[in-house]
Amino acid sequence: MKTSLLIMAAGIGSRFGGGIKQLEPVGMHDEIIMDYSIHDAIEAGFNKVVFIIRKDIEKDFKERIGNRIEDVAKANNVEVDYCFQALDDLPEGFSVPEGRSKPWGTGQAVLAAKDYINEPFVVINADDYYGKDAFVKLHDFLLEKHGATEFAMAGFILKNTLSDNGVVTRGLCDVDANGYLTDVHETKNIAKTATGAESDGRVLDPNSYCSMNMWALSPDFMGMLEKGFVEFLNNNQDPLKGEYLIPIYIGELLEKHQVSVKVLETKDKWFGVTYKEDKETVVDSFRELIESGVYKEDLYLDLQ
Repeated sequence: MKTSLLIMAAGIGSRFGGGIKQLEPVGMHDEIIMDYSIHDAIEAGFNKVVFIIRKDIEKDFKERIGNRIEDVAKANNVEVDYCFQALDDLPEGFSVPEGRSKPWGTGQAVLAAKDYINEPFVVINADDYYGKDAFVKLHDFLLEKHGATEFAMAGFILKNTLSDNGVVTRGLCDVDANGYLTDVHETKNIAKTATGAESDGRVLDPNSYCSMNMWALSPDFMGMLEKGFVEFLNNNQDPLKGEYLIPIYIGELLEKHQVSVKVLETKDKWFGVTYKEDKETVVDSFRELIESGVYKEDLYLDLQ
């Protein structure tokens, strides 16, 4: 059965302070975070990888990781494709508002891959490390051949996803007694505290579930996403900065009872390079994972 990993790697990375944060080396041999996600996905059984990038970073991207991943993929019978998120890639009848300079968010990013996805897939951020457990659980979910509107999400524990170097945005989740998502609250300015976490002075439960934009979806989701993008553009109140975001849209579908989302808990610690100061922590974290035997120093050696 074909299963795809869709990697959103088109982000500008403004909070990182310039440069292309997705391509920052963090491993002992200059591996980047995407290397570990791709390794874990192939190990879990995914057999297709689709990169969503921007045209202006295509050359750097292929030199830094794409060409190397293509070799790894070929050795493991994994297909690799590229698609491009662009500001002006809009539905018929819409145009870019004057003064708009950034793409339209993760919903538009996933839509960039609509011609490349015909099978169940998992979507992730390029600059997030998710851990092995989530890839296995979501891949197993895809293999169960659920209905077109039955999705899943990796449920991370909030305290395992915070940065020591600044505030973050997380999709805080409401989950029912049967383990299904009932709502997602996009929450900004979440800061780590001595007792857990807070957002703009509001105390948060550090053991609650949050979304790290790791979703298991059916190919039919693309059609829903297209329809939702038109609705978003028609109702967008912020033409210069408004973003079409996957967690928000899935939350809208849940509110209308049009989909179900199973929350698959993972206790793995998330980490990523949101701020420049995060890089040292991430480098140290991967070194510890290698020293403890979770990964080989030569990352892909155990896949061959």
